[in-house]
Amino acid sequence: MLRQIILDTETTGLDPKSGHRVIEIGCIELINRKFTGEQFHVYLNPDRDSDEAALEVHGLTTEFLSDKPRFEEIYDDFVTFIKESELLIHNAEFDIKFLDHEINLLSKNLPLVAECVSKVTDTLQIAREKHPGQRNSLDALVKRYEIGGYDRELHGALLDSQILGDVYLSMTGGQSALDFTDSTSEQLIEKTEIDGQLSSKLNLKVVELSDNEVKEHEEYLLRMKEETGTDPIGLNKNV
Repeated sequence: MLRQIILDTETTGLDPKSGHRVIEIGCIELINRKFTGEQFHVYLNPDRDSDEAALEVHGLTTEFLSDKPRFEEIYDDFVTFIKESELLIHNAEFDIKFLDHEINLLSKNLPLVAECVSKVTDTLQIAREKHPGQRNSLDALVKRYEIGGYDRELHGALLDSQILGDVYLSMTGGQSALDFTDSTSEQLIEKTEIDGQLSSKLNLKVVELSDNEVKEHEEYLLRMKEETGTDPIGLNKNV
């Protein structure tokens, strides 16, 4: 089973070393390259204001975030959700840097993000390899792969994770083939194995063997019996 978690964050600014914090985490689950509907989403109280430029991007005001939980309150649930998965992140260095900073603020002894998961994959790097010399922001990829149905007036971690999921699947070959359920398999068998029905539906011509061709076939099977000492499948036991 391939379990992947698409992850995105929103922050108060660009650099945790300047005291900026994570204010939103959005995660979407893929199993075997299919959306499962499972997700992890939380807004966080950063105990500080967002930079004006960041606020213009995400629109998450200090007032809105004032009654939200702090990172320490959601840490266990977050780690449980991403544990042992492959993380898919666009510009992974940015998000991992911020999340590791939040973890270090809790304790220097706690495992960092990369230690909690099986792998971290940067989808920006995948895009750069597929489209060298081109713009590979999430917005650019949405246009390139014609991903529609989303309102992106403001950025949001969960929304961007959902969009990145569609972009990633398109960029890497689409969703895997659908698994047939037992009922579907039975329907296929019925369509293909009921004697005479498929031939009649497709107007296939049935070729009958002549008596001479049947005789030659029986003689061939008899020679096989003599050479091998066993009865070939299809040999008439009365011959």
